[in-house]
This record gives sequence, structure tokens and C-alpha cells, in this order.
Amino acid sequence: MTMNIKNFKLNAKVIALGLTSLLIYSCGDPKKPEEGTGDDLPDTDTVKAVALNVGGELFSVPSPIQTALLIQKSGVAYDKTILNAGSKNSQYTTDFSKSLNLGIYGADLGYVSMYNQTQDALGYLGAVKQLADKLGVSAAFDQQTMKRINDNISNKDSMLVLVGIAYRASDSYLKTNKRPEISSLILTGGWIESMHFSITAYNKKPTEAIKYRIAEQKQALTSIIKLITSHNMPNAADMLKDLEDLAKVYESISTKYNFVEPTTDEAKKVTYINSTTEITISDEQLKQIAEKVAAMRDKIVNTKS
Repeated sequence: MTMNIKNFKLNAKVIALGLTSLLIYSCGDPKKPEEGTGDDLPDTDTVKAVALNVGGELFSVPSPIQTALLIQKSGVAYDKTILNAGSKNSQYTTDFSKSLNLGIYGADLGYVSMYNQTQDALGYLGAVKQLADKLGVSAAFDQQTMKRINDNISNKDSMLVLVGIAYRASDSYLKTNKRPEISSLILTGGWIESMHFSITAYNKKPTEAIKYRIAEQKQALTSIIKLITSHNMPNAADMLKDLEDLAKVYESISTKYNFVEPTTDEAKKVTYINSTTEITISDEQLKQIAEKVAAMRDKIVNTKS
């Protein structure tokens, strides 16, 4: 069966950062979520898309927190079994596997925090800290930051904000120390895990919002491929081929962009992008995406190196 998903709007806010204005956008839900269960989160960068500059081009990759929020609001129950076991962090010995799995554990931490699972959050926080230490980015997770996170472990909103702060500090540290390839792999791992969340949630409870989240990932995938390619990492060759194979599936998905003039609420200083995108995706295409994402994730989380 082929499904045409219509009239999904993008929301945007203009956020001032010093003297620079950055447009950070995220994909909004098409309507009120069905059987929603989650509280609204504070408006922070943690929940928004990650902006990437690759070769002078600006791209956007959805934050894993965006996906976890969408899944929770769609009424899908918490399921720890879909996560990568935190106890496996010691089997990742190369910077390549550590980086990818740090991204995966970061997404998992966001997922458990979104569902307010305090005990599980502590476990994943520990896994994140251990891999960050091994990668030499523990400065982002210093004693003060870790104490703040631990003190707020039962407060979902504070947890998400603090984890976001730690990851931005980690990203800044890596770029400052000329290790952007590590940052790229962390981002890739987080994206793959968020795709895994979406696919698993859709199989449990199909909703149009989750289907759209899966179907709309063509641009994000293109960004990640360009990012990985730009660093020319020999040990990323197999993963790059898998990503390119996944991109071929997305090439066959039909999209149609309908431009509508944006509107601005001057009082709230919010700009709304009213344009819509129609995406036509078949059950077979969804199946192919699910299979390829599952295979990539399996290679990453089950590696012994």
C-alpha cells in the first residue's frame, strides 16, 4: 500500500546568539498527537534540529530528543528492550565504535529521560560518561555538570536541558581540538538510534506523525553522508556504503514541496514557516528502510572493537 502524507508544516524560531541570528528549525506534528501522554518541554535547543555546515552548505539533522518526544506524545509505551544495553560500553575499544555508540547512548539517555525513567537514566548517564572519558571529551561532562545532572535526574525537563548543554560542550570541545570526525560519528550514531526508535514505534503503533518522521529523513541522511565523506575516514567505508544504500531507497520516495509565505508573530518574535511537503511512501519502502537501519545499528552496537 502507498500512503500520501500531506500538509505537514515546519515551525521555526529565530534565536539570537550574541550578534548572530541563527534560524534553527524543527519538524512539527501535523495535528494534535493522538493519545498524547507527555507534558510540553521547555523551548530549548535540546529539542531542536542540529544545524550542520558542510562545504558551505547548511543542513539540518533532527535531534534524537525530537524523535523521542514525538514517540512519547503518540502514545507509544516506554520499552527499555529497544535500547542498547549500557553494560556493553566496555566492548567498544576503537575511537570509531566509541564515537558511534556514544551517539547511540546519548539518544538512549534522551529517550529514558523523556519517559522519566530515573533509574535507567542513571545507568545510561554512566555509560555516556565512561565513553566520553575514553574518547577524551570528559571535559564536557565535568564534575559540576555531572552533579547538576544527578541532582536533577528525576526532573525530565531539567535533565533534557542539562544533557543538551553537555553535548554542545562536547561538540565544541571536539571542534576546538580539531577532532570534528569524532563529533560527526557521535551525530551519526544518534541519528541511527532515533531512526531505530521511530521504526520500532511505528511497528507497535502506526501513526501518520511517526510515518512522516521516517519518510522525511532524506535531507538529514544526505547531510550525514556528506559529513562522513568530508572527513575521509578509512574505517567508515563500510558504514558509508550502508548509508548510501539507504539513500537509494529514499531517492525512490516521492516528495512535493508547496511554498506558502511565512508569517511572523512580532509580539512573540516567532516566524512560522507555513510551507507544506507532501510525501508518498509505500509499505515496501518503509520495510526496506527498516531493514537497512536495523542492519546498520546491529553492526554498531554489537561490534567487539
